[in-house]
Amino acid sequence: MTATRPEGPGRSWLLRLVLTFSFAQGAVSMARPAVSYRALALGADERAIGVITAVYALLPLLVAVPLGRRTDHGRCAPLLVVGVALISGGCALSGLAASLPVMAAWSGVMGLGHLCFVIGAQSIVARRSAPEDRDRNFGHFTIGASLGQLIGPVAAGLVISEHDGRMAPTSATALLVSGAVAAVSYASLWRLEQRTRAVPPDAAGRPAGPPVPVRAILRTRGVPAGIFMSLAVLSATDILTAYLPVIGEDRAIAPTTIGLLLSLRAAATIACRLVMTPMIRWLGRTALMAGSCALAGVLCGGLVLPVPVWALAAMLLALGFCLGVGQPLSMTTVVQAAPDRARSTALALRLTGNRLGQVAAPAGAGLLAGVAGTAAPFALLGVLLLASGAMAARTGQTRGGPDVPSRGARSGRSSWSPARRDTSA
Repeated sequence: MTATRPEGPGRSWLLRLVLTFSFAQGAVSMARPAVSYRALALGADERAIGVITAVYALLPLLVAVPLGRRTDHGRCAPLLVVGVALISGGCALSGLAASLPVMAAWSGVMGLGHLCFVIGAQSIVARRSAPEDRDRNFGHFTIGASLGQLIGPVAAGLVISEHDGRMAPTSATALLVSGAVAAVSYASLWRLEQRTRAVPPDAAGRPAGPPVPVRAILRTRGVPAGIFMSLAVLSATDILTAYLPVIGEDRAIAPTTIGLLLSLRAAATIACRLVMTPMIRWLGRTALMAGSCALAGVLCGGLVLPVPVWALAAMLLALGFCLGVGQPLSMTTVVQAAPDRARSTALALRLTGNRLGQVAAPAGAGLLAGVAGTAAPFALLGVLLLASGAMAARTGQTRGGPDVPSRGARSGRSSWSPARRDTSA
């Protein structure tokens, strides 16, 4: 990533980025359950739901790292513009699709748009934040995602109706509306990079050097733990969004109630991110990351119990709070561990891990659900989150804990050096 000079106290760019992310994520969060309901109306079973959910992440797997490489040496804002266009088109055209394969294809376009948007947006935050502000700024940035996840499912639940065989047309309407919501993002998508000034890589202004090999980035301490934590947390959010409607159908819970439950989870995530900084001061980053993932894993297992709706709501509140930790702190962990000129690539690798999880976890969940019922996907989530918590704790012990910024972050230089370069990548 091209080095940039962090800005002063003004953070209007961050507020506008949060607003933009809120609309884009709101559109996606409205579209994802609507896709599940429309697929059910078109005759899909649990396995087909898992496949369609996985296709959302399949296309982005092929382009994440090239997009990260490009962003390391160029502007970020064009990715946001393209991403919003793809999200809007993918949502609307999914609503017009009349078959499951076509729906899956447009769902993949939606996923590609979301990837473009997130790579560009995260890279802007990394470039324009001082090292000591990254936890806070990434936390505030991800509030935009949580706001979208709060509003989107409620809106989908209000639009979709299963009475009198109306699920097919109402789910299509929800997808068309989500496309329009995504287009509103353009209202705040302006001058996000205007005041960022490039800084020469050293006093002599020498070029930054060759690209850092992917394998070298992946072998940097802290990067694998950050990637796996992000994968586990996003898989949890993704499978919850896709399979809570299935649980609702099994337990005769109305789509409106399911939408409210999903939004309740998102509200708890927002609350977590608002108090992220004091929690880090109180517990430390290692304990916070490991503990939140472990508790989230236990709560995911509890969702399969035949409890009343109020108990399900309480569990989703606690789960949402725990899941709020993983994304912003995994971003900071990856950015601080990665070389300065490869931060966008490292963030893209993190997103590649996310998409791998979004392909493998729903597909595996769909297969398990077809064999063992709807409880199986939530058991899978519990295992993933517990493993992530153990990995975060172990990484903190081996590198002195991620509570302290890496040496590269403190000095303004990368901790990666040519002597450690792995030329096999």
